[in-house]
Amino acid sequence: MAKFTEREILEMIEDEDVKFIRLQFVDLFGNVEKHCGDCRTDGEALAGRCRVEGFHITGMNELGHRQIFLKPDLDTFAILPWRPQQGKVARFLCDLTDRQGNLLEESPRCILRRVLEEAKKEGYHIDLYPECEFFLFQTDEEGRPTTETGEMAGYLDVAPLDGGENARRDMILTLEENGAFEIKSSHHENAPAQHEVDFKPSRGVKVADQVVTFRSTVRTVAQRHGLHATFMPKPRTDLPGSAMSLNIAVFRDGKNIFTDPAAADGMSREAHGFIAGLLEHMNGITAISNPVVNSYKRMKARFYAPTERFWSKEDYHAPILVTEGENREICVEWKLPDGAANPYLTIAAAVAAGMDGMRQDKELPPVEEKAGALPGTLKEAVAAFAEDAFLRNTLGEGYASMYIKEKQKEWERYAKEVTDWEMREYLHKF
Repeated sequence: MAKFTEREILEMIEDEDVKFIRLQFVDLFGNVEKHCGDCRTDGEALAGRCRVEGFHITGMNELGHRQIFLKPDLDTFAILPWRPQQGKVARFLCDLTDRQGNLLEESPRCILRRVLEEAKKEGYHIDLYPECEFFLFQTDEEGRPTTETGEMAGYLDVAPLDGGENARRDMILTLEENGAFEIKSSHHENAPAQHEVDFKPSRGVKVADQVVTFRSTVRTVAQRHGLHATFMPKPRTDLPGSAMSLNIAVFRDGKNIFTDPAAADGMSREAHGFIAGLLEHMNGITAISNPVVNSYKRMKARFYAPTERFWSKEDYHAPILVTEGENREICVEWKLPDGAANPYLTIAAAVAAGMDGMRQDKELPPVEEKAGALPGTLKEAVAAFAEDAFLRNTLGEGYASMYIKEKQKEWERYAKEVTDWEMREYLHKF
């Protein structure tokens, strides 16, 4: 059942003096694009008649989508609480369609919806909750971001050591005021100026929508506090990177099917299969969950970032950590994704791989048995993704081919770049 009807939304727009409607959508790589319109065009906006040119969006023109239409998801309607009280701004998250209103199969939102619908047809519902890490850095006199922290706080520290506590509190209050979702917990992380916010479990495309809303809100509120928020996987050499861990549990008929109290390890055959499937496809998935050159700087630096394929109940270096919640219910924590990951594609790839393992009743390797190294560079990850026919089919061959092509270009641009490290290391020697 929809959260709001179109009529209710139009009434709220009028009652709340909303002057602008912001149509947000995620491009093929997870970047949030925005299209703003005056409220006088709200009829067109809600009807999905607002158009953007495909050649402005990386990948869309290559896929043959020269004109794209934005179809608002009415359940995502929210009045932005940080905008002026007069001339308010409302936002929708949108699906991408063609002129006839058909959903574009290559859009990340559509890909995730397709994966979750397949699971639903089999009677499964997926509970997910992300744990999002980010840094709050200082800005310079001109408001430009730096990598200076201005604090020495560590894990679970509070003010005055935690210099971002007030900003983090404001972020949570803003999210709750926005009606986006409820927060499970928040705290200062290990590194100076590093923070973590954990969501309460939710289902469906809504979870990825929440991540998109969260990132946008965090950046906006940080700016109001004179800070710069970044989800960059590894912003400083000497500090840990930022993850976006995903906690996953599968339910059928209201029961967590990962749990088997009679089993020696407390885990069901379904849990074994799900983890085995995720492990089998993890090298290819890395190109999705760790999608930029900088992602692999986080993984190489350790700091509890995964570098090898295995599962554990205790080792925080494992990309898959099996945990027990209330009533000893089993949950799979996938620790590999980072702050640059497209949440729609990341969830889609993980769920599809795990469900494939369940369907095939794959055998789970022994606990903490290493199955080889994870990709060490974006180049290696993209090559693994290109070789994984199952993942390519999950995302769609058209999308997969475009993604591989664009990520290969990204790696080539990086490979040609002369870095500051090279200048420091070699300029005075040769």
